[in-house]
Amino acid sequence: MSAVAQARPLAGFRLHPRPRTTELALLALVAVTLAVGGASLGATQQLREATRTGVELSALDFTPPDAQGLLVYLGALITVHLAFVLAGRRTDQVLFPVAAMLGGIGLLLMQRLPQELVTQSFGSAELGLGQLQLAWLLVALTVITVLALFVRSDAWLRTYKYTWAAVGIGLLLLVFVLGSEVNGARLSLSVGPISGQPSELLKVILVVFLAGYLSENRALLADESTRIGPLSLPPLPYLAPMVAMWAIALGIVVVQRDLGAALLFFAVFLGLLYIATGRPSYVIGGLVLFVAGAFVLYNLFGHVQARVDNWLDPWADPQGAGFQVVQALYAFGRGGILGVGLGAGLPLIGGRLPVPAVHSDYPLAALGEELGLVGLLAILGLYLVLVTRGLRIAAAGHDEFRSLLAAGLALVIGVQAFIIAAGNLKLIPLTGITLPFISYGGSSLLANALVVGLLLALSDRGSEPPPAPRDPRRPFRRFRLGRARA
Repeated sequence: MSAVAQARPLAGFRLHPRPRTTELALLALVAVTLAVGGASLGATQQLREATRTGVELSALDFTPPDAQGLLVYLGALITVHLAFVLAGRRTDQVLFPVAAMLGGIGLLLMQRLPQELVTQSFGSAELGLGQLQLAWLLVALTVITVLALFVRSDAWLRTYKYTWAAVGIGLLLLVFVLGSEVNGARLSLSVGPISGQPSELLKVILVVFLAGYLSENRALLADESTRIGPLSLPPLPYLAPMVAMWAIALGIVVVQRDLGAALLFFAVFLGLLYIATGRPSYVIGGLVLFVAGAFVLYNLFGHVQARVDNWLDPWADPQGAGFQVVQALYAFGRGGILGVGLGAGLPLIGGRLPVPAVHSDYPLAALGEELGLVGLLAILGLYLVLVTRGLRIAAAGHDEFRSLLAAGLALVIGVQAFIIAAGNLKLIPLTGITLPFISYGGSSLLANALVVGLLLALSDRGSEPPPAPRDPRRPFRRFRLGRARA
């Protein structure tokens, strides 16, 4: 009976209130920051409109452009916090506020951009960019809450790792057969009015499979090796899954034309392989294989060559293929150290935004212009905090699977943020990948919510041990200097 109970991923919800003061204080900081940002955005937009129309203002109105949406988001954050308090689980108190801050920054950005960039109709209601982002954020918060509160066992992940791998491969095949092509890349599946990118879910499935495989074979991969000349490779029977991962990563580039997903999957794979084995030779070998494969793809496929050439010299066609890259660099230059102010950036060029994909591919260009280098460093620092907390959870894992799973989930967030930031800054070719919790997109928000929710569940420290019994002969010993108890 106990074995069955341990295998259940969900357990009954019991009220056992426990204060979460650190989380509450950080959420208060999130609320103040978003309120100030919303007020600044509202005042800036009002001033810009007055300048455009020639109307003289008697006083600035600091009301956010969508005050109701911002209040709904803040109310949802407090609701999630109260649910965590009532559940009483001893989970990490930093992860959720950091994710909430990133989500709030993304919400303000989407409210600030032209709402007609993305519109969607649900019956008689038509939602704009900001409203859609808010709706997906609320769904993401629900996913985080359910996973953090109810997931008590990882058996459903480790036991069926090969099933999850099969599901991931099936998603890739489904996109290849039924997916829709956007900007030359076959990435999305549509079901009615809702569309999404299965590759976002695949990154979580990949981590689950790799954590299970590497935890089972860690000893052999770390201690055994096959010598081929100067190279030290893993035992040949265990080399096949690694070669398969390399082939899948490059296959995604060929079939789906998705450089971002390929780079993300392979980087996470190499990172987990190094964490599991501690052998840098495996990582170096993987990088050599990836570079060799990328060189072959560059010479065989035109879309890969065009992406790389545009990265190397976007000014060769500044009004065509290089338009977004060039304008993004100009946006960073205009932002400088402190930025031009929230809402004061992104002037129209010929009646259109200088960076058409600013809501999905180039959010850091908009934030860099308006918040400057200081704001960008703060945002990247938030991602660094997420990765650090994830690695702390991995270090405290009860077994190798939980440790590798937490480390892999942390790497997903960190590598994804690095890839999109480096692409926006022209350090690497731009890839079709989103900035976690900030870029527009339901599938991206839900996948990253899965990551944070699972990390919260893995961080649970169990029931708090009861306090040591007091010695009736020394009732005041806890107050003596040097004998205080936590």
